[in-house]
Amino acid sequence: MHRDELADFLRRRRRAICPAEVGIAEGPRRRTSGLRREEVAMLAGVSVDYVVRLEQGRSSRPSTQLLGALARALRLSDDERDHLFHLSGHPSPPTHGTDGARQARAGLLRMLDLVGDTPAMVMSDLGEVLAQNRMSVLLAGDATGFAGDRRYLIFRWFTEPGSRELAEPAARDHQSRSLVADLRAVAGRRAGDPDVEGLVARLRAASPEFRDRWAEHEVAVRRADRKTFRNPRVGALTMDCETLVTPDLRQELLVLTPADAGSRERLDLLRVLGVEEFSSTLEG
Repeated sequence: MHRDELADFLRRRRRAICPAEVGIAEGPRRRTSGLRREEVAMLAGVSVDYVVRLEQGRSSRPSTQLLGALARALRLSDDERDHLFHLSGHPSPPTHGTDGARQARAGLLRMLDLVGDTPAMVMSDLGEVLAQNRMSVLLAGDATGFAGDRRYLIFRWFTEPGSRELAEPAARDHQSRSLVADLRAVAGRRAGDPDVEGLVARLRAASPEFRDRWAEHEVAVRRADRKTFRNPRVGALTMDCETLVTPDLRQELLVLTPADAGSRERLDLLRVLGVEEFSSTLEG
């Protein structure tokens, strides 16, 4: 681990990021360019003290999970992300597969920044949320911190009843069928892939409902869709879902836009609540 070089790299990348790139208003009191350490900590989901120790070369060796979070927070390119891992004494992470930290592609992360105040996330073809913007977290919660099979949306959906609470009851059957049909399409594209076959096998063992739906052999790739989210702070929001996929179909950018005037108003309210919450956190 190259502590001094790692500290210098992190400091320089933090100062090079414009707050607006990561959905943070600059405000009148900002005197320096780049992000504050508190903002990096918030975006990466770590303590401010740990960010300080990293930038001062006093930290222990970061885990691959933490490095992945920092790479997303600092919007590193693929080459910069690999360099971050090398400085920390880890091999370069794969963008998919069973080992190492899963990483959203740099191009999709840039596009995630460009959509601004519109909820959006980067997902793998197996339903792992690899990155989210702040509005996506406010709308549906942070889905990037799960481990093991719980990182797959479809696994949580069929094994954890609480994962369905954000969805309208009338839409849950459609969501179940959609998730299974999409996984069936992935299994066809990636025939023989142990990641896919293992996930299917574990789901069939864990969920009788999944097992029954899998046996129906429905196939449909998820593209445009409309979903209603039951947000605990502002109520129900009906959102149109559009996806942009990478050429190899392994990752996609999912963008959520309000489907009606009421949902637009509630999304605007949610945005205001999020800004106030973030401001109070920094001031405290």
